Amino acid sequence: MNLKDIKEFIRIFDKTNLTELDIKEGDNRLYMSRHSSKFIQPAVHAALPVTPQVTAPPPASSESDKNGNEKTIQSPMIGTYYCAPAPEAAPFVKSGDIVEKGQTLCIIEAMKIMNAIEADYRCRILKILMENGKSVEYGQDIFVVEPL
Repeated sequence: MNLKDIKEFIRIFDKTNLTELDIKEGDNRLYMSRHSSKFIQPAVHAALPVTPQVTAPPPASSESDKNGNEKTIQSPMIGTYYCAPAPEAAPFVKSGDIVEKGQTLCIIEAMKIMNAIEADYRCRILKILMENGKSVEYGQDIFVVEPL
């Protein structure tokens, strides 16, 4: 399975009411869930009628030095930062957006595994610190947010 296939799975799953999907093909596995913290192993499944949203461990948060009410959301892994599920798709979030707990903020690709990074809590996105397609380090700040 290639990146284009995975992005298509994400796009289709976002339009369904499925809460979980586990696809196995040979040595590959693709697990997607709306309510869990798991890594996703890419796999191909040609006959799949619907597709899922990827989830990953919730990002760590730390206090920001600027304001007592601002926090940063940090990358839980090393990888490549993606702001949208596909190159032509709208970004998951933009500055000023209010996001709910569990809402996808971005995707970090690590070792060909697409990991959706979700919000730990309801917050407003104050600043996005990453550029699409750029490398991100473990613990690197990726968002500045205001908890609501």
